[in-house]
Amino acid sequence: MAATDPRWHLEWKAVRVAGRPARYGEAGEGMPFIFLHGWGLRDHTYKRAMSRLAASGVRVLAPSLPGFGGTARLPGSEFSMDGYADWVAQFAAAVGVSGDHYLGGHSFGGGVAIKTAHDHGDHCQLLVLVNSIGGAVWRSDGAGGAPDEFLVDRPIWDWGVRFPGDIAGRPGLLRAGRVIVQDAARNLLRDPLGFWRVGTLARQANLLGELEELKRRQLPVVVLWGNEDEIMPAASLDAIVSAVGQEAVVVDGSHSWLLADPDQFGEIMTNVVNVARQRGN
Repeated sequence: MAATDPRWHLEWKAVRVAGRPARYGEAGEGMPFIFLHGWGLRDHTYKRAMSRLAASGVRVLAPSLPGFGGTARLPGSEFSMDGYADWVAQFAAAVGVSGDHYLGGHSFGGGVAIKTAHDHGDHCQLLVLVNSIGGAVWRSDGAGGAPDEFLVDRPIWDWGVRFPGDIAGRPGLLRAGRVIVQDAARNLLRDPLGFWRVGTLARQANLLGELEELKRRQLPVVVLWGNEDEIMPAASLDAIVSAVGQEAVVVDGSHSWLLADPDQFGEIMTNVVNVARQRGN
C-alpha cells in the first residue's frame, strides 16, 4: 500500500508522561515501533519518513523528546541519558505499549534508543540506529598505534561548520533542510539553555558498553548510515559496528538522509521489518 494512503499519515496527539505534557505523532497498525528524533528537532520533522515506516505495516509512535516540540523538558535531577531512557519507557506505557515492540532513532534519538533498549528492553524485539550517536570516537588511526580521539573533545566550532555542509547541495535536502532549520530555530528560541544542554549530552554520550551488552543479549540491531555524513565521523560508525558485531547498511546520503529521501528509508525499513517479523515467527 502506498505511503500516500491517509492511513499512514501521522496524527498529532498529546499525552501526559510522568505528569508532564508530551506531544507525539501516530500512524499505522501492527507491531508498535517507537522512533526517536534527532537533536534540536521534533516529531513533525520526520512526518514523511514516518509515513513510509507506517506503510511497512507497523504502528508508528514518534514522540517529541523532552525539551523539544512542545514536550516538557526533564527536571534537572533527571537530565541524563538514563533520564531520557526512563522517559521513553514511561511514554510507551502512557500510549499503551506494554508488550513486544520495535525501537529506533536518528542521531541523538538513536543514542536514547540504545539506552532505552539497554535499560528497559525486556520486550524490545528490534533496535534500528540511523546515523546514531553513541560511538563516541572522533578520530582513530585504525591501527591501534595512537590513542583514539573522542567526540567529547571535538571543538564545538567543528560541529557548527560541518552542519551547513551536511545539508548544502544534497539532492532532496532543500525542502528537508528548511524544515530542519525551522524546527531547530523554534526549539532554540523556546529553550536556548535546554537546547545547548542536550547538545552537550549528545557529545558526551559513550554507549559502546550498552551496545556490547545488547549484543550479548542477542537483540537484533540494524545500523543504517549515510556515507556522506558531515556530523558524525566514520570512526564513530566503526566503533558502533564493532560493538554490535553487525555490519552497517550504508546508503548514499548525509547525516539526515532519511529526511531527504523518505522513500529510500521506507524501502529499507520495509525489508528490516519483514526480516524482524520472520525472526519472531
